Amino acid sequence: MIKVIADTKDMLRDRIFLQKAVMIALPVALQGMLNTIVNLVDTMMIGQLGETTIAAVGLANKVFFVFSLLVFGVSSGSGVLAAQYWGNHDVKNIRKVTGLSLIIALAGALLFVVPSVLRPSAVMRIFTDSEGAIRIGAVYLAIAALSYPFTAVTNIYVAMLRAVGQVKAPVIISCMTILVNITLNYVLIFGHFGAPQMGAAGAAVATLTARMVESAAILGVTYLTRMPIAGNMRELFGYNAAFIRQFLGTASPVIANEFIWGLGTTMYSLAYGRMGDNAVASITIATTIQDIVVVLFQGLSAATAVILGNEMGAGKLKQAEKYAKNFFILQFLVTLAAMGICYGIRENIIGMYSISPEVAADVNRCLIVFILYMPFKMFNYINIVGVLRSGGDTKMCLIVDASGVWAIGVPMAFLGGLYLRQPIAVVYAMVMSEEIYKAAVGYVRYRQKKWLRNLAVELDKQAV
Repeated sequence: MIKVIADTKDMLRDRIFLQKAVMIALPVALQGMLNTIVNLVDTMMIGQLGETTIAAVGLANKVFFVFSLLVFGVSSGSGVLAAQYWGNHDVKNIRKVTGLSLIIALAGALLFVVPSVLRPSAVMRIFTDSEGAIRIGAVYLAIAALSYPFTAVTNIYVAMLRAVGQVKAPVIISCMTILVNITLNYVLIFGHFGAPQMGAAGAAVATLTARMVESAAILGVTYLTRMPIAGNMRELFGYNAAFIRQFLGTASPVIANEFIWGLGTTMYSLAYGRMGDNAVASITIATTIQDIVVVLFQGLSAATAVILGNEMGAGKLKQAEKYAKNFFILQFLVTLAAMGICYGIRENIIGMYSISPEVAADVNRCLIVFILYMPFKMFNYINIVGVLRSGGDTKMCLIVDASGVWAIGVPMAFLGGLYLRQPIAVVYAMVMSEEIYKAAVGYVRYRQKKWLRNLAVELDKQAV
């Protein structure tokens, strides 16, 4: 206990570390917060159309959720390499990482766009047997899916900009995009200012338009200001064998990790979707509210990956090890504060939704479950997405995440929801038990220090 207190004091006195962490974590968290606010406003607006519409749009967005995890896997895995190359002042390979990431992300987008546009009803039937939800969700999905390629381009460039320390521009662009999205939602969902009243389809058109604007703005800022990742066609798309081997060795487990984990969490939705529209509406609203808290740790995990990657790329392994410990301490302190805030504001936020008392009560119970599991879940964010990935220990991250969701989470969702027929909050608690397992295994891996690696130097050795 004395050592923990001493380490905490040392972390709080390390002004250089805190400055680095805040400069990256705060803009990333703010960007995530802004996106979460859009989702919150979307859900509130759509909620005025009824609980079936909330369920329909929530389930349709599960397709985007899986796709976004695939893109996050590509951007996260490539971000690990880019951060280390930036620490080694290797702009040439950063541009190659950007180009190869774009190819993979856009190819992944195409796999999701085609079925979602051509057979949206069939896709919706995967998640629910409610004909009302299928009908509304199919219309929304067919339009919203067209935004996926633009999302892919944006996310790759944002990840690369973070890796080289450029975090302000994405936040400013997100603010602009959010204004476009919310304004169009208001106009198109309800038919204001002479526009047609499109309902859920209007929300999809608003999303598509906002994503197009965001993608164009990111590319414009990157190339007009000649940021380090702004390469021409030859710089983005020319690769040698050593580079491809290292990219795939580092990034492919992360891509597989997020995709397999995303498919697993989508299986939760299959269980929830067969528990009724009220259950789906409850978990959709609860998840949206939770995201307000989660973005803080997404920012911290992004800062962890970038800062540790920069230090290891520069050959400062001891400093990286010290910073990793600092991030865990910081995560614990922020978790305690976030638990209190989430508990205090939950009823006020729930009261902003036009939902029945039964659904409101279920949302409240789901949030209590989330609060109780927060210490484990947030540790996993920093450890798996930040520390372990920063040094390329991505295969172990894949094993931990995949085994957690498929060996524990998915069986618990179907056992609790369809076999035992428990309330949604109980099922959610059973599913979240995977976080305890992941925290235990992940901590052991962290202590083994196999993540402490200089990937930039390893590539130079392979190229010789």
